[in-house]
Amino acid sequence: MSRAAIRYAKAVLSLAQDKKATGDVQSDMQTIIATVNQSDELKMILNSPLIKNEVKLTSLREIFKNTGDITQKLFDILIHNKRVDLLADVAKQYVVLFDRLHHTQVAKVTTAVPLDKALSDKVSAKVKELTGNEATLENIIDESIIGGFILRVGDLQYNASIANKLTNLKRELSN
Repeated sequence: MSRAAIRYAKAVLSLAQDKKATGDVQSDMQTIIATVNQSDELKMILNSPLIKNEVKLTSLREIFKNTGDITQKLFDILIHNKRVDLLADVAKQYVVLFDRLHHTQVAKVTTAVPLDKALSDKVSAKVKELTGNEATLENIIDESIIGGFILRVGDLQYNASIANKLTNLKRELSN
């Protein structure tokens, strides 16, 4: 992550706090992240030195026409400063700063089957126990873990999968 992206994200968060719009901007940033991740064409447009800035700005305004004023101003500033290639990084960094501000984080939970309410509550409690913060759960389905779950929160990982337990048991037996 570039330092410039972090600075832009901090500036956007500060402006959003002043305008009491941090939640709306958070929603815009998540939309930007998802859209850029799903579109190779958009990545190409943002990173291409051959495409004029006016075309990039028009494209962003059309693609993200439902975003708020602050997000639209971010497009203007990034285009003006010739840093529009940082858009996705700025959005990701904003989400991190927003979560930090609200003492929440995203926890990636890998399970063999989709999370049900009981397991979701159990995982949320584990996140609270490990980090002291609330977390939004993002469920990843991976049948190879057989059962249980693998929890990733920031740089912490908690592996309570059946596959991991079987691997550990096999290692113990082989010794």
